[in-house]
Amino acid sequence: MSIHDLPLANAILNGTSTVLLIAGYYLIRNGQARYHHRVMVTAFCVSCAFLISYLVYHASVGSVKYTGQGWLRAVYFSILISHTLLAALVPPLAIITLVRAVRKRFDSHMRLARWTLPVWLYVSFTGVLIYLMLYRF
Repeated sequence: MSIHDLPLANAILNGTSTVLLIAGYYLIRNGQARYHHRVMVTAFCVSCAFLISYLVYHASVGSVKYTGQGWLRAVYFSILISHTLLAALVPPLAIITLVRAVRKRFDSHMRLARWTLPVWLYVSFTGVLIYLMLYRF
């Protein structure tokens, strides 16, 4: 695997996080807290792997310019800006939410998870879209 394979790996990690987050939500809504915990810890680990891979790639390559034109350019930058702003919130939100669950502070865990989940899902999903738009369109 070369450094140039990392964008695809990052998209796969983001897609995996998206699926795991949806599965975790489904599990907790269906009273399967034990499995929910396992899936959410896995989602957190996958997201950590993504972040490390992302930082390694961009430390080596720098920023990648978007070359699309027309209305797709406006869509790309709209997604990128919202993705980037919200991505800065995911690590602290995810860590605090996870710590509250580990400490069995489930009321405060649930209150924060109602914000963490949609932000984290949006960032994971749009990460895949950004990859597709930047490297595949």
